[in-house]
Amino acid sequence: TKNIINMWRTLVASILLLNAIAFGQRTPTISYITQEQIKDIGGTVEFDCSVQYAKEYNVLFLKTDSDPVFLSTGSTLVIKDSRFSLRYDPNSSTYKLQIKDIQETDAGTYTCQVVISTVHKVSASVKLSVRRPPVISDNSTQSIVASEGSEVQMECYASGYPTPSITWRRENNAILPTDSATYVGNILRIKSVKKEDRGTYYCVADNGVSKGDRRNINVEVEFAPVITVPRPRLGQALQYDMDLECHIEAYPPPAIVWTKDDIQLANNQHYSVSHFATADEYTDSTLRVITIEKRQYGDYVCKATNRFGEAEARVNLFETIIPVCPPACGQAYYGGAETGAATSFALVAIVLAMMFAR
Repeated sequence: TKNIINMWRTLVASILLLNAIAFGQRTPTISYITQEQIKDIGGTVEFDCSVQYAKEYNVLFLKTDSDPVFLSTGSTLVIKDSRFSLRYDPNSSTYKLQIKDIQETDAGTYTCQVVISTVHKVSASVKLSVRRPPVISDNSTQSIVASEGSEVQMECYASGYPTPSITWRRENNAILPTDSATYVGNILRIKSVKKEDRGTYYCVADNGVSKGDRRNINVEVEFAPVITVPRPRLGQALQYDMDLECHIEAYPPPAIVWTKDDIQLANNQHYSVSHFATADEYTDSTLRVITIEKRQYGDYVCKATNRFGEAEARVNLFETIIPVCPPACGQAYYGGAETGAATSFALVAIVLAMMFAR
């Protein structure tokens, strides 16, 4: 039954067309349609559709994307949107569809159509592209934690029109692992990441519309501790304090201990241990030897351990006659230190008095 109906429709359309030809009527045509348009958000666009031999036929404007929308029929606007307007110029037989305050959703294909019969239509289309500033998508990399020596892949994707280009940079314009200051592409790969590669990377999306978009991607590299000792040998007099220091670079943050003669030191009346994290990967550790006694001279070991390994460094504390300042200067000292300091000042005063007496 359906096939028979379709056959009748085709037959009727053919008869109408033959009658039009027989009586001198010409088939409607679209002689002009506006070319592809590229506009900014908030702008205005106008589509012209010039038709010939179509006085007796309906002329439509449609937005023919995945879900077609009828905009006008003849010289009457169908869509209820104040941004849309329609004019007809009888001199040129041109329908003019105008859209003001263009929005991103207006992008698509617009079709001018002359309906000759249920199965015979004449159509012409024009595409509207709307410039959109880049927006970096949520499926882009946000942060990475990787073990030293492993492969790292950072991805950055952005929407917008024209299609944005993606450029990678590092904080403070540091050199990328690609041995260049910038890299263009959606994916930045580091084949064997080193601890020096950690830091902030910038994914910048740009298409010439607005100022673009940027995402900061933090790359953290896990690695075994590395210890440096600013002063491996330190001297101090008896009964004075002295600070022993070591700087640890590691991630994750390590466990840090100080030992002497293979005995772990703790906070008490003889020692004070303090740690100060200057960043996620850097820790300064200080061992204060309090009111030094003879038995406290010797080698001290600073040891740092995390799940990737361990490291240690030695600091030698030796005896001196003269107190080292700092930390000896300007302190209140323990035990006989106050007496010793007072005696030293008294001796200096006596010597000066004898010199002036002469």
